[in-house]
Formats: sequence, structure tokens, C-alpha cells
Amino acid sequence: MFLRTVGFVAFLVSALVAYARDAEVLRRFDAPEAVQGVAVDGHAGEGAAFYAIANGAIGKYDKRTGKRLGGWRANDDLPLRHLNAGVVRDGRLYCAHSNFPQWPETSSVEVFDTATLRHIDSHSFGIDEGSLTWIDWRDDASEPDGGAWWAGFAHYSQHVNDNPRALPTPYTSLVKLDSRWRRLAGWVFPPEVLNRFAPHSSSGGGWGPGGLLSATGHDRPELYLLALPRCGSTLRLVETVALPIQGQAIAWDRSDEGVVYGIDRSKRQVIACRVTTPTGR
Repeated sequence: MFLRTVGFVAFLVSALVAYARDAEVLRRFDAPEAVQGVAVDGHAGEGAAFYAIANGAIGKYDKRTGKRLGGWRANDDLPLRHLNAGVVRDGRLYCAHSNFPQWPETSSVEVFDTATLRHIDSHSFGIDEGSLTWIDWRDDASEPDGGAWWAGFAHYSQHVNDNPRALPTPYTSLVKLDSRWRRLAGWVFPPEVLNRFAPHSSSGGGWGPGGLLSATGHDRPELYLLALPRCGSTLRLVETVALPIQGQAIAWDRSDEGVVYGIDRSKRQVIACRVTTPTGR
């Protein structure tokens, strides 16, 4: 009876979530690789592209027309099994990668040349904070490196393997790293966001307009806008935005403020939306 009551309450909470605002859909593009997430060039005009990401494949598409420009696929020499989010920086596509659902959990960052999609570099975290699901770079003049990497490490309440040391969703964390991938700081997500992630975790994230951190879960059509706390270790939820996505990884278009790319996994589509975000306080 208790379990039934808890389940009913959870259903009510889910059904009563109030969205502060909705997103405006700008474009939809068919992309068979739109399974795990999307990355996007931070410039406009000729040659600008977005990158649809699957477990072991990447497709490059023209940002304006959706025409396929190239692709990459895992092979025996590069047996990548679980690519997730990606971010484009200085002509390189950085992709979060893990061995999920295998255990012990290991993670790496895999780097591709955006012009050719040739794999050019890799950084292994080995056994670390969980399963790496997303990364983003944020410019910051106060940092010695001119900025820092930010990464989402996932844990899952849903049983996915026989790992005796598996941790539940609340252990999902945001980690700040320097340019050499060394840990600088870390935070956890607030309960109201963890409840929306559960029983999965954070599958996407990155810094958006207004100095707010954006995060997505595994399957809900929602974008969570968060702020770093003034003290302590728990992020603060500012707003929840309804997005026509199915969770997974997102990417902000740095050339068009307020435009975020996501995916509809069931339709194998990449979706560009405009979101008006509040300024973080």
C-alpha cells in the first residue's frame, strides 16, 4: 500500500510541474544519428554545421539546410561504444564518452576535427565520478586558463548492471575542470531536479544565456535552468522550460543567442528552438 501511495504521489508531482515558459520551435532536421545528442558550431554563415551524435556514430549537417556533410562511425581501431553530448570549440568536436552500461564505470573525452570528423585526440578519466554524459567549455577571464571545462557525471537509480558499488541518481554531479582536465570544484543537483531525472540521470547540459547552467534528463521534454549557489554545494533551480525533445544532450548556438539544439530520438530529428532565459541571480 505504501509503495502504491508513493507512486501515486510521484505521478501527481510529475503531472503538476508548471513550466515558467515554453520554447519556440525554429527548425527540425532529419538526422539518423540523433540518438544521444547534438553539438553545434558557434558561428553562422557558410560552412556552419551541427553534429548529430549516436552511440558509435556522428553525422555532420549544414546548419541552415540540414544537408548531410559527412560522418564518422566507430570501428575496430576506435571501438567507442557510448558517445553522448558534444561541444564545438576551436575547430574541434569534444564528445563525452563512457562504457555505460558496463562496469566499473569508465569515462573519456573523445576529440574530432570538425572539418573532417577524423578522430584526433582522447583524454581518459578512467574510473572517476560516474559515467560522463556531457561537457562544456565556459570562457572566464578570472580563470588562469581563460576559462574552464564543466562536466556532468551520471549515476542511475534504475538497475542497469550488476555493479555492487552502483550509486543512485542523487549522486549525479556537476564538476568543474581546468584546461588539462584536472578537477577544480563540484556540485550536486537540487531534489526537485533529481526527481525529474529519476530513475535515470542528467544526459545533457551546458552554459546558456544569462549566466545560467542548462541541464536535461534522459527522456523528459524539459530544460532545467540552474545557478551556482553562493555557498554550499547544491545548484539552485531557477526555471523549468518545456522543450519538444526527449531528454538527452543539448547544445546552445553561440552565434544566435537564446537558440538551443536538442533531439527527438523517436523521430531521429534535431530540433532548433528559441528560449528566453532569465538572468541568474
